[in-house]
Amino acid sequence: MAKKKKKVEEKTLRTPIVAVLGHVDHGKTTLLDKIRRTSVTAKEAGGITQHIGATEIPIETIKQICKDIWNVKVTIPGLLFIDTPGHKAFTNLRRRGGALADLAILIIDINEGFKPQTEEALMILKTFKTPFVVAANKIDRIPGWQSMEYAPFLKTFANQEEFTKQRLENKIYELIAELYKYKFSADRFDRIRDFTKTVAIVPISALTGEGIPELLMILVGLAQKYMEDSLKLHVKGKAKGTILEVKEEKGLGVTCDVILYDGTLKVGDRIAIAGMNDVIVTHVKGILKPRPLQEMRVESKFKPVQSVTAAAGVKLVAPNLENVLAGSEFEVIESEEDVKQFKERILKEYEEVAIRTDEEGVVLKTDTLGSLEALINELRENNIPIKKAEVGDVDKRDIVDASANKDELNRVVLAFNVKLLPNVESEAMKYGVRIFEDKIIYTLIDNYVKWREDEKIAREKQKVEALIKPAKIKLLKEYIFRRSKPAVIGVRVLGGEIKRGVNLIKEDGSVVGTIQSMQKEGKNVGVANEGEELAIAIDGVTIGRQIEGDEILYVDVPERHAKVIEKDLLDSLSEKTKEAFLEFLEIKRKDNPFWGK
Repeated sequence: MAKKKKKVEEKTLRTPIVAVLGHVDHGKTTLLDKIRRTSVTAKEAGGITQHIGATEIPIETIKQICKDIWNVKVTIPGLLFIDTPGHKAFTNLRRRGGALADLAILIIDINEGFKPQTEEALMILKTFKTPFVVAANKIDRIPGWQSMEYAPFLKTFANQEEFTKQRLENKIYELIAELYKYKFSADRFDRIRDFTKTVAIVPISALTGEGIPELLMILVGLAQKYMEDSLKLHVKGKAKGTILEVKEEKGLGVTCDVILYDGTLKVGDRIAIAGMNDVIVTHVKGILKPRPLQEMRVESKFKPVQSVTAAAGVKLVAPNLENVLAGSEFEVIESEEDVKQFKERILKEYEEVAIRTDEEGVVLKTDTLGSLEALINELRENNIPIKKAEVGDVDKRDIVDASANKDELNRVVLAFNVKLLPNVESEAMKYGVRIFEDKIIYTLIDNYVKWREDEKIAREKQKVEALIKPAKIKLLKEYIFRRSKPAVIGVRVLGGEIKRGVNLIKEDGSVVGTIQSMQKEGKNVGVANEGEELAIAIDGVTIGRQIEGDEILYVDVPERHAKVIEKDLLDSLSEKTKEAFLEFLEIKRKDNPFWGK
C-alpha cells in the first residue's frame, strides 16, 4: 500500500522550473554544460547564450552528481533549467502576474563581482519575489586554487592553503555586502539555518564542476521542503504554458519554444494564445521534445511526441503563430466559453499592468508584459510618474502623448527592446520628445534617471544664476571720479557679488540708484566678488546730495528672489554673503516684518 501511495505522490509533483540568471560571460551556459556533460557553449559564437532554452535534468542524474553528499528523500521528478540571455530569463517567464520559475540561480563571477546585468537580474527577482541561490562562479581562478573535478565545495575547500581560503572568504564577504545593499540577507550556504530568510551563496566552478553537488542539493531541498504545494500538478486539468520564443524553423514554418507548467498537452488540442493585437486560437500540429540532457536551442534531432506533461520545455508546431508575443500565455480550450474566459483574463491582466494613470509622466513601451511589469516597478521605486505603459513598438501616437506633458523632464519615451516605427525619430525632434532605448532594463532606467538628475541640476543652476544675489559694499570717498550723471566712485565689496544693472540701497532702506557699469584696472567687468576693489558708475544719484561717498550700501534684492535665497540657498552662501543678506533682510523687515516670507 505504502509503495502505491508513493507512486501517486511522485506523479502529482511536477518538475520545478529553475531560471539561470546572470551577467554575460559569468558562466550560465557553462554551468549547465557541466551538469549535462555536453558542450552547448562551444557550439555558439563567442560562448555567449544566443537563444532561449530549457534543459530537463532527471532526478537520477542529480543523485549521481550528488552521490557523495546525497542525504535527502525526494519525490520531485527532477529539475527543469531555463538558460536565457539577459532580461528574458524572467520577463518572458510569467504566469498570472507572477514569475513562472519556481526558483532561480543568480550566477556571479566571484572575481568580477556585480555587473549591470547582475543588478538587473536582482531587480527582476525582487519584482517577482522569486527565491534564489547565488552561484559564486570561477573559484578555480582564485590565485593558488587547487581544483578537484566535480568535488563538493566543502571537500575541495578543505584542501586549499590558508591564504587561498582567505582570498575566497574575502570575495564571499564582498558579495554579502553587495546583496545587503539590495536588502537581501546572504551567507555561505553551510552557515545558514533558515534558507527562507537568508540567500545561500554556493562557491562553484562551472568549468571543473566543484561546488555543483551542493548547488543542486540546495535547489532540490528548497523545492521539496518549501514548494510542495505550488508543485502540485493538475495532470487531468487544462494544459497551460508560456511562450519563450517565436521563431521560423526550416520545413516547419513559425514555431514556438514553450514551457508547459501545468497539465498535459496533446497533438490535436485547440489552444488559445495571447497575441500582439488579439487572442489567437489555433490547434497543435506537432510537439517536438529534446532528448533528456539535451538543450532546446541546439538540439537538431527533436523527438516528435503525441503528448507531454508539465513541467517541460518543448517546441510547438501550429498554424497562425506569426503574431504571438514572446512572454504570453497559452492554454488548451474546449469551447467558445473557454476562449471568452481566456480573453477576459488576459485582457484584465494586461489592463492591470499596462497603465494610463498619471496626468503627467513618461511613456513606456516594452517587448513583453513581463518586462513592462518589471520596468513599471522600477520607475515607481524611483518616484518617476508614468503617463502610459504598453507592450509594442514606438509609434507617432506615443510621441504625441509624451509631448503633451507640461514638464520637459516627462516629455520622454522609454523604449525597451522594441522598434521605433518609421518617422518616429523625426516626429520626436519636431515635438521636443527624447527617446531612451536599451535592451537592458537596468541600463535604460539608469540612463534616464541620470539624465533627469543632470537636467534638474542644470535647471537649478540656471535658476540660481538668474537670481539677483545679496551683496554689501563700502564706498571709498578718496576715489570719487565723478559726482553725477552717472556718479563714478571706488568701492570695496565686503560680501556677496555685484553685477551691472542691480539697484543699491542705504542702511536706512532708502534707494540710491542703479549700477550702470563697473571697471577694474581700466577694463570693464560684469561681476565683482567679495574682497575686490573697483570703480562703479551709479545712475540716478549725486555724491554730496543723496550720498556723501563713504556709506555702506546693499544690493536691493527683489522680494521674489529673497524668498528663494532664504528658503533654498542660505546654507550655500559664504559667511560674509550670509551676513550681508541677513542685514539686508533686517532693513527690509523694519517696516514690514513679513517681507520676503
